[in-house]
Amino acid sequence: MTEQPEPLKVRTLDARSLRGIAHPLRMRLLGSLRIDGPATASQLAERFGESSGATSYHLRQLAAHGFVEDAPEHGKGRERWWRAAQQSTEFSNTLTRDADPAVRGAAALYLHEVAALHSEALSTWVGTIHEWPEEWQSSADISDRTLRLTPALAAELGEKVDQLIASYRGSAPEDDDPQAEHVRIHTHVFPTRRPD
Repeated sequence: MTEQPEPLKVRTLDARSLRGIAHPLRMRLLGSLRIDGPATASQLAERFGESSGATSYHLRQLAAHGFVEDAPEHGKGRERWWRAAQQSTEFSNTLTRDADPAVRGAAALYLHEVAALHSEALSTWVGTIHEWPEEWQSSADISDRTLRLTPALAAELGEKVDQLIASYRGSAPEDDDPQAEHVRIHTHVFPTRRPD
């Protein structure tokens, strides 16, 4: 019998936690801890070309809002190790309609940074595709499609895509599988206006 994966730990943003994460470096630090695993402020500083003082400060801010936590099992000596407290962040579009302009501004900053991070990850893939084995080059996909949908159908599509992606969590290869890599999946469902 196939063992079921542990439920994904998801953090749903509210007005307070949004202010704690809506910063470009904080989002990068959290993303790195989620994808690459636990690290110290010094390691993250080197990875992102920042000072360890800056990464330490922003890690403490992320911890104060519950996004990261200590990873004491990695510590040897005085350096503090950090890990992500959840594997995913869920954004509610109600934050873009909040009565407080500061919340709407933080929501806009957060969404713009998510878009920039997605674009950067995709550009990195395009720039390094030649370094990957043919099997990975053939299995990757960069495509877009346009459908005519109602808001209800667009929401249904998003939910079905989320369910499909979640179904692959249970079929993850063993940690020692030499062919396995982390795979990024970006989904974007949004309306566009045609020119008059």
